[in-house]
Amino acid sequence: MQHFFQFQTRGTSYRQESIAGVTTFLSMAYILIVNPVVLSQSGMDKGAVFTATALASMIGTLLIGLLANYPIGIAPSMGLNAFFTFSVCLGMHVPWPTALAGVFVSGILFVILSLLKIREKIINMIPEDLKHAIVAGIGFFIAFIGLKNTGIVVANPDTIVSLGDMTSPGVMLAIFSFIVMLLLLVRGVQAGIFFGIVIATIAGMLTGLVPVPHTIVGSIPSLTPTFGKVFFHLDDLWNPDMIAVIFTFLFVAFFDTAGTLIAVAGQAGLMKHNEIPNAGRALLADSLAGVFGSILGTSTPATMVESSSGIAAGGRTGFTSIVISGGFAIALFFSPLLSVISTEVTSPALIIVGALMAMQIRVINWSRLEIAIPAFITIIMMPLTYSVATGIALGFILYPIAMLVLGKAKQVHPLMYVLFVAFVAYFVYLA
Repeated sequence: MQHFFQFQTRGTSYRQESIAGVTTFLSMAYILIVNPVVLSQSGMDKGAVFTATALASMIGTLLIGLLANYPIGIAPSMGLNAFFTFSVCLGMHVPWPTALAGVFVSGILFVILSLLKIREKIINMIPEDLKHAIVAGIGFFIAFIGLKNTGIVVANPDTIVSLGDMTSPGVMLAIFSFIVMLLLLVRGVQAGIFFGIVIATIAGMLTGLVPVPHTIVGSIPSLTPTFGKVFFHLDDLWNPDMIAVIFTFLFVAFFDTAGTLIAVAGQAGLMKHNEIPNAGRALLADSLAGVFGSILGTSTPATMVESSSGIAAGGRTGFTSIVISGGFAIALFFSPLLSVISTEVTSPALIIVGALMAMQIRVINWSRLEIAIPAFITIIMMPLTYSVATGIALGFILYPIAMLVLGKAKQVHPLMYVLFVAFVAYFVYLA
């Protein structure tokens, strides 16, 4: 086992990897609560989504540990589940089974692109500053969703958005949840988000804002409401609107995963010369997780930025991922807690994770306008247009233009020009 995971080469041990695995799992455990709450707003069964979330996370994390030897957890992405629910299902009025079918097809395409190593090549050719801008932009986007779901930010016909009623019980519970998470994280508690949800839920029970569950441990919720629904709705995909949805799933998931993988691989010291060793295998793992996840009944899984907590605790190999996967297996039996936890308790997690992702802004080269402006547009347009894809597309259009004007065309990878044309065509189609 030590030889397979290269313990000696990476300077680690069973104890170190196990501590890292438990740390990452506790940091990621909130996804078991938040993901069902987010996806249920599209009409999906919350219990089935809980089971699908746990299983997809368990399978994906196991795959990336065994295939790529990375200390990374895979779970349904906070950015992509929001995109699934709020942009596709609610925004475009696409039924959730059809949206899942779109996730399935995009997952198959992911697998093909990963096997051909096209994804790996594209990730490695993206300018480093734009990589960081993508991560930061997704952070702002999901933080905005969190503020909206808590009621802290509300719609306003005059100013578009404004501050909500800060004295309402629900908003006050959300603020309490946020403050607890903040204090725990600042104090160095790696699982601060998870414990923050637990403490806020208990506070909600004591004040009557959250119902008290009859039991904590129970049977695993049935997958029947969501399992295999994708296969009955593949025919719904053969129209221009759904082809655009598939492309957008492919597009958003591609860069969401790429950004997070870049961030955590860099922290673990695995990135060399702006390239990620075994990136192809890591991308294949999350691609397969996407296929399995859609069949089980959840939005696209991706590498989780919370993996950074386990890496900070010493995780260096895929054995960390094996421990994380085991945590999700055990969590399957704690579903009764899901029925009582509300969006006011869980949505602050979106704000916290968004802030952590937005920290990538600090490494962008803001002194060069040809980098600063495309990066800024990438970041700001994600929350303002309620679309991760739009922000990325605009940034990737502006960057080659800025470099061409400066006479630095040769410094831009040829694939960036291909993406430039593709994104222009994408906007023309949307128009």
